[in-house]
Amino acid sequence: MVCFSDVFTCGTCVCFLYHFFLSILYGLLFVFPIGGADMPVVISLLNSFTGVAAACGGFLYDNKVMLTGGILVGAAGTLLTVLMCKAMNRSLANVLIGSFGGSKTGSAIIGEQGSYKEISLNDAAVVMSYANKVMIVPGYGLAVAQAQHACHELEKLLESKGVDVKYAIHPVAGRMPGHMNVLLAESDVPYEKLLEMELANNEFATTDVVLILGANDVVNPAAKSDSASPIYGMPVLDVELAKTVIVNKRSMKPGYAGIENDLFFRPKTSMLFGDAKKVLQDLVGAIKAL
Repeated sequence: MVCFSDVFTCGTCVCFLYHFFLSILYGLLFVFPIGGADMPVVISLLNSFTGVAAACGGFLYDNKVMLTGGILVGAAGTLLTVLMCKAMNRSLANVLIGSFGGSKTGSAIIGEQGSYKEISLNDAAVVMSYANKVMIVPGYGLAVAQAQHACHELEKLLESKGVDVKYAIHPVAGRMPGHMNVLLAESDVPYEKLLEMELANNEFATTDVVLILGANDVVNPAAKSDSASPIYGMPVLDVELAKTVIVNKRSMKPGYAGIENDLFFRPKTSMLFGDAKKVLQDLVGAIKAL
């Protein structure tokens, strides 16, 4: 004889598994159309969803603490999502529905830019040591290499030589909102040295050297000039206005948007290949040896 409770338990288990796999399918279908460059925005949006879920739990269990916490998290996540979409000059619907790197027409096609030039470690050390102002642009490559402490060491060394060093922070640089700010704060970089995009863009024209550490799409001039580019209209850092641009990357592979960066092939730009942490440590050693 089959117990009614056993049947009920079995039915509950099947219902749970059904909703579990349905949730996985929904999650995959929700994320797949989203381009890699848009993931920081989506992470912020999903974070706001957790707040909404917590608020609903607060209603369900009549828990005022859970309700209040959920409202705060949901509101903060929503506001941050809206601000990041505004910083990228794109709507939330476009982020969720359209793939960021889906179109590679015009000059965004890989391989049509021409040749790039490399700079040696010693030459980079000399250029930065004798500069009046150096602007550092951190990106995801800095985070992957965990090079924030080495970057701060380079900053202090250059300042001891009389060089004015500042950081240009793009709102959507890295994988998470505020990613670069958190990393640099971890290495005790003074907050006043972290310039937001608008302030940094005002200073690039008077900057002698820009050192880009693993950033790609946020410094791509195609966003301003190439209407065929998928990132056209997205506000970017005007690093090309500086006298000299040094880009540190592991290779010439494109960034999250999946498009080539015209900046890498411009006359004022030089490539310094390698892991960001090792390159920065070697730069510090080379500058000390001058």
